[in-house]
Amino acid sequence: IPESGHKYYLQFSTEDYRTGEDAGNCLATVLYPKKKSPPVVSIKCSHTKDQKEIQEEDKRLYQRIRHQSKPITGNNIPDSYGNIEPALEPVWALAVAGSSSIMWEKSTETLEYFLAQVKSVRQWMRKDDFTEFDYTVLLHELPTQEIISCHMRLTWLPGHPLKVKHFCAPESHAVEEGSGAESGSAAAPAAVKGENF
Repeated sequence: IPESGHKYYLQFSTEDYRTGEDAGNCLATVLYPKKKSPPVVSIKCSHTKDQKEIQEEDKRLYQRIRHQSKPITGNNIPDSYGNIEPALEPVWALAVAGSSSIMWEKSTETLEYFLAQVKSVRQWMRKDDFTEFDYTVLLHELPTQEIISCHMRLTWLPGHPLKVKHFCAPESHAVEEGSGAESGSAAAPAAVKGENF
């Protein structure tokens, strides 16, 4: 589109990242603006899982996190063999959801990102019902093969948007401008600009 950028029309299927089960089909348009900013996405999906089932899964995940006797901490998830301790699966699931908002913001037509590893995670104990975690996540950048380290603070309660604040810097520790706040749901984060933390 002259003066605006490139627009793509996509049709794709989705799957549950844990089970690999079919999760539905989507139609989307994606506009990559000429100026450096996140893509503009319009998406419509038909879901094979019903909303009640999704809410029940969210509640089970939440209960696993809330029933810990002490704050959850962890390092190198998955480990060098690709294994994730069962006790750390809930924090991995939240890292996947939260880091997807960072990857969405940083991706361009020529750069894409994958969550390589949770380098560290620490739970904050709160007096309200929300769960809160500090993460250091490593994102694999393609095609450069660079590993990008991002600090991410994630807050979540089922039925409420997943809130993510993040700051990223390349492994060389050269500081790169980060975003402020991201908000969305655990199923589909959407970005909203805010202040750094």
